[in-house]
Amino acid sequence: MEQTREAKAAGGAGVTGAAAIGPCAAIPAERMTFIREVLDRVGDKWSLLLIAVLESGPLRYTDLQRQVPGISQRMLTLTLRQLHQDGLVSRTAYAEVPPRVEYALTPLGRGLHEIATSLVGWAAAHHDEIRENRARTTSAQPSKTARA
Repeated sequence: MEQTREAKAAGGAGVTGAAAIGPCAAIPAERMTFIREVLDRVGDKWSLLLIAVLESGPLRYTDLQRQVPGISQRMLTLTLRQLHQDGLVSRTAYAEVPPRVEYALTPLGRGLHEIATSLVGWAAAHHDEIRENRARTTSAQPSKTARA
């Protein structure tokens, strides 16, 4: 088990967190890699938007594509597959002609809905301010040709 320098200096006893202080201090170091993978998965833009949209109930693939503007077929398929793999979204295929497949949030996925909706709402509420900050910092940086 990996230990922090402080724990080694103190005799190396006990389970150590991934960091000495802060939110990662409560997470055992051996779990941190997997936790980063989960955060990467649920924190990407398409996952957040799909989780937010699916709260209204089960939706078909084409309905999801309509409700998440800008998502390509490839990214929608990949993101749904990954969310299903992690148990956040269920996939139900109906034996009908034409075939029908619906996606819905699982109880685990519903636990993320409020967080996802809050993040999407925060981004929408602060859109103008962030755009202004980006423009200001971009225009304040010297151009690449000026540095050469």
